[in-house]
Amino acid sequence: MNTQIAPQNQLIDFKVNVNLKLAALWASLMFLYIYVDYFHLYMPGSLKDMLAGKVYVFNVTQGFLSITLVSMSIPALMIFLSVAMSAKVCRYTNIIVALVYIPYTLFNLAGEAWIHMYIGAVVEVILLCLIIRYAWQWPRTLTPSITHNKN
Repeated sequence: MNTQIAPQNQLIDFKVNVNLKLAALWASLMFLYIYVDYFHLYMPGSLKDMLAGKVYVFNVTQGFLSITLVSMSIPALMIFLSVAMSAKVCRYTNIIVALVYIPYTLFNLAGEAWIHMYIGAVVEVILLCLIIRYAWQWPRTLTPSITHNKN
């Protein structure tokens, strides 16, 4: 009698699609953006400056707020676009947008920056680098080449 005992409670390791990994990375990035900005409100003088219509050296205007909204809408949309776009378009879009957002993220450290802002920027840049890496190393399928024999 030959009986094999299957291990019980074995965890199943699913292969996660690159699109979902990218969407999760963009979602993580957005959470960090939101929390770093939220914690910034606790910095002394921050609310006073906001009430006076100032953000860093910029006057708060409709134009400023519109540009800010557009700049934060792009990574927010990348969550959806990473699962909706075709592989080729998704790959290039993720690489380009992440490359653009690295200096954007670092620019946010201009002026008075506290430790939480540096920690957030480091993690955000790591996430952006992971987005670039996953998109750059997008899995490919090998298609057999067709050769024509002229005999």
